[in-house]
Amino acid sequence: MALSACGGSTSNPLGGGGGCGGDTTKVTVGSANFPESETVADVYAAALRANGFGIDTKLNIGSREAYVPALKQCSIDLIPDYTGNLLQYLDKLSTATTPDEVTAALTKALGDQLAIGAPAPGEDSDAVVVTKATADKWNLTSIADLAPHSAEVKLAAPAEFSERPGGLPGLKKNYGLDIPAANFVPIADGGGPATVKALTDGQVTAADIFTTSPAIATNNLVVLTDPKHNFPPQNVVPLYNTAKKSDKLVKVLDAVSAKLTTAELISLNTAVSGSGKTEPAAAAGQWVAAQGLDKPIA
Repeated sequence: MALSACGGSTSNPLGGGGGCGGDTTKVTVGSANFPESETVADVYAAALRANGFGIDTKLNIGSREAYVPALKQCSIDLIPDYTGNLLQYLDKLSTATTPDEVTAALTKALGDQLAIGAPAPGEDSDAVVVTKATADKWNLTSIADLAPHSAEVKLAAPAEFSERPGGLPGLKKNYGLDIPAANFVPIADGGGPATVKALTDGQVTAADIFTTSPAIATNNLVVLTDPKHNFPPQNVVPLYNTAKKSDKLVKVLDAVSAKLTTAELISLNTAVSGSGKTEPAAAAGQWVAAQGLDKPIA
């Protein structure tokens, strides 16, 4: 997912390369370059360490265009991802919409080098978000309700939102929400603070903000429902190189996924990005202990 970068990255997180095969108990965990990915990567790392795995981390790598090849080359072995966007990356022609359809299609699209664990129930999806004042003014509950006001809507989102299937083209196709080109406001922080400020300050009418953002509750924002599944399901899923697959690895990752509900993702994000500003590794360690994942799984 194209979200904002987080601190703590190195200038070359993949420096040194890697090799496939070898000891399956030694695992290099990577992350994309935004806080939630780093935090979930630290959760995987902490739970695996508690189960006897030797763990290295290479965090803040970048987008899928960087980390999927790194996985295939074994520069990293494991990374958190999101089912819907990963499927779109691997199979641009997929028409899967429900969580089960997406998971089934994703499993087929992975090929021989990559595998996934069980998707978590927790989901971090794109959403069209408005202020409560706007929702009350126009009586908005779903994206469809916004369509009659298309000419008045200014929408903030990452630049790629103007072209990707679930962005402006999908909103127009599925809901008749036709945003004039002059009313699209590209902001490169992936629904982060700059996007939220643009929305709450009234610079834009609506914004693409991810559903696990703590800013939604903090600012009393309204997430418009998406009954036609314009945005694909985005359940958190561990993605790894098949060279590192073992029964023990799968068991640990599945145990983590079972605990990662959407509410828990929001809690982790609030710890890292909220007023407390806890470091991702510390937040992950606290969460793993609270969930009883800091000891070997029977």
